[in-house]
Amino acid sequence: MKRIIVGLVGAGVVAYGGVVAFLQHFDHETAPRLTAVSPTNKNPVALAAFNVLSDARCDYCHATGRELPFYFHVPVANQLMEKDLVQGRRHFRIEPVLEAFEKGVPPSEEQLSRIEEVIVQNRMPPTLYLLMHWHAHLSNADRQAVLTWVRDTRERYYADTGAAPAFAGEPVRPVPEQIAVNNAQVVLGRKLFFDTKLSGDNGLSCASCHDLNRGGVDHLKTATGIGGQKGPINVPSVYDAYFKIAQFWNGRAPDLAAQAAGPVMNPVEMGSHDWGAVADKLNGDPEYAGLFKAAFGPAVAIDQQSITTAIAEFEKTLITPDSPFDDYLKGKKDAISPQAIRGYERFKAIGCSGCHSGIGLGGGAYEAMGLEGDYFKDRGGPVTDADEGRYTVTHADGDRYRFVVPNLHNIDQTAPYFHDGSANTLEEAVRKMAHYQTPDANPSEQDVTDIVAFLKTLTGRYDGHSLADMKP
Repeated sequence: MKRIIVGLVGAGVVAYGGVVAFLQHFDHETAPRLTAVSPTNKNPVALAAFNVLSDARCDYCHATGRELPFYFHVPVANQLMEKDLVQGRRHFRIEPVLEAFEKGVPPSEEQLSRIEEVIVQNRMPPTLYLLMHWHAHLSNADRQAVLTWVRDTRERYYADTGAAPAFAGEPVRPVPEQIAVNNAQVVLGRKLFFDTKLSGDNGLSCASCHDLNRGGVDHLKTATGIGGQKGPINVPSVYDAYFKIAQFWNGRAPDLAAQAAGPVMNPVEMGSHDWGAVADKLNGDPEYAGLFKAAFGPAVAIDQQSITTAIAEFEKTLITPDSPFDDYLKGKKDAISPQAIRGYERFKAIGCSGCHSGIGLGGGAYEAMGLEGDYFKDRGGPVTDADEGRYTVTHADGDRYRFVVPNLHNIDQTAPYFHDGSANTLEEAVRKMAHYQTPDANPSEQDVTDIVAFLKTLTGRYDGHSLADMKP
């Protein structure tokens, strides 16, 4: 009996070793490859990182259309692993990163930050995967190769807004002091932004919801529109919106001009019925004739395009540089408190910077609400169209509950928080974000307090004044 048991164990070990060897060969044969003409072949830092990600086969769970190992097709195993595939793709898609390697261009700041997050936290590859794919284990040298590439890419492509050399490789960067604008269009856009004639009842302007003296928001759970109607979603701040990849929570507007057009015609928001009627009202103001001609030339028509272009040009100026944290990134070590510095480090360590990166500390990607927990189940109440997020635009199942990541600049001035306005304080928002969006489901009270101290250093300046000092 003992010999039989030993024999069975031995046979099992041999079989297991054979499967592992087969999978190693399969993984290498079907792994992502660079073409011979890819610029990455001549960049040793990028090539080392590509080889690590390729050898580990991150694409199995974070891409579609891949040839999967045989065990993915075994009935019971397939059912278990299909859930992992869905979750992997929901958390992160690696196809754009692989495409960037092939073209020799940088991934987005958010993509770099997400990769950095899981490498620093040692979360990938998962343990169960490593049981069958020994070669996918990342050594310290492997992890350092990826982190070196992340930092090198940031320093090479994303260090143009004034960070000191020591901070050039950080996941976040300062707001630039200014961006190029058409000044005549800005002057026109400013007048339009505050003009109630854009609304159907001449009672609301863009500034009614985006109060520049109150953080660029209205501080209501959801917006109030024409006739006192309540909108379905929280008002995002207009400050620093220029740095977002798309506008509105669901990203349905690709730029600021498209965003400016939406509320004017929305029957629940500003309630105008057509752009011709808006143009007629503006034509009745003699000041506008000169402003439109100065902005667009003598042949300009006052219409949707010229109106929204001007408003967008004004909104491009609503950037808020020179926050205490910006000063810190630029090398002023005492610009923020030791507690805020500690909070920034915890912000990164917990994983917040995986989504909240770049100039705006957000706005660079779409992310699902409830990556690590069922936010909507715990919140209670019906799931509305506003909760569906990006799905209402694309109708792709993977976009359900996915939103443009909010910018964190001036976050202390924009309560309440989230698309549904359900978090009333920064402390509550930090706890919920850690719980539902990061592996750190229950951050300590010290972590929450420190991170809030850091977030309060993100309030910048507009028109020579700190947003914290501006009064309604």
